[in-house]
Amino acid sequence: MKNNKNLKTWLDQMELNHPLVIAGPCSAESQDQVLNIANQLKNTDATILRAGIWKPRTRPGNFEGVGEIGLKWLKRAKDETGMQTATEVANPAHVELALKNDVDLLWIGARTTVSPFIVQEIAEALKGTDKIVLVKNPVNPDLALWLGAVERLHTSNIEKLGVIHRGFSTYEKTKYRNNPEWQIPIDLQNQFPDLPLILDPSHIAGRRDIIFDLCQTALDLNYNGLMIETHHDPDKAWSDAKQQITPKALEQMTIDLKIRKQEGEAIEFKNKIANLRTKIDVIDHKLTEILGKRMVIADDIGKLKKKSNVAILQNKRWNEILGKMILEGEDNNLSEEFILKIYKAIHQESINHQKRMNK
Repeated sequence: MKNNKNLKTWLDQMELNHPLVIAGPCSAESQDQVLNIANQLKNTDATILRAGIWKPRTRPGNFEGVGEIGLKWLKRAKDETGMQTATEVANPAHVELALKNDVDLLWIGARTTVSPFIVQEIAEALKGTDKIVLVKNPVNPDLALWLGAVERLHTSNIEKLGVIHRGFSTYEKTKYRNNPEWQIPIDLQNQFPDLPLILDPSHIAGRRDIIFDLCQTALDLNYNGLMIETHHDPDKAWSDAKQQITPKALEQMTIDLKIRKQEGEAIEFKNKIANLRTKIDVIDHKLTEILGKRMVIADDIGKLKKKSNVAILQNKRWNEILGKMILEGEDNNLSEEFILKIYKAIHQESINHQKRMNK
């Protein structure tokens, strides 16, 4: 997909004096619930009301959404409040019903993004639409798959495009429901700076107490907006109760969040940041040199193991290194999560070097 500056036009046309805020319940549960939340949200910074109509669940037997009737509730909420509406679509039939009920924004969920076949079917069903279409990142950390879904929609002449960062699944235990993996959306942003990027902190967090911090991080990284699950009585929500906040909490959050300037204008600031960035460049150069030297030693270890007919992977040694580095990381104000990522990558590269030595 070529970098098309028209992609951001739909966001500019909204003429907002703040980042875009999409808010509403994880699931539409009843007409009263949808209208109650919508009427509370119309007095906040939220301009688009979201609600899940069809809920793709991991296992059958859980609540899977109210279906088509929920679209009528969204339409009534739109008529009463003037807010635009949004929902997830997972197949062409969903698209047809959403368009029939004048839904303004449709998003493709993480489970759908992983299937190019389904995305292509949705793209064809949406062909030429003037609706806003957002694509959530795939469940797994795969930038190419994410961009591929956007490209399929763009090829179908859908101009009002954007992406939603909702985090990635991981087998490792972290404080998040879905690990943010911030570098992946940053890489996407660098490739397509005019593609609106929205954060879904609710699905990253999985719990409401860390949603604010995630939103602030997103704004610090120049995200264009937020999609936050809100419910008038979160603890009684039919789905994802722990990650929803009240409209009142959302209102306070949007007041407390700080919007950063893209660039500092003062000469003193520019001089200081240039100096600090130079220091980082020097350290980065040293880091790559040191890592290169480490891999030379790994090559020598690989040769020795081959000569002595010893297995490449030595779990005891690896666990000793990891334990020691986690402790040293703590002493240097580095999180365990960061140390694990860095040293797992280093370990994998060392194994790759040793494997080459064993050929």
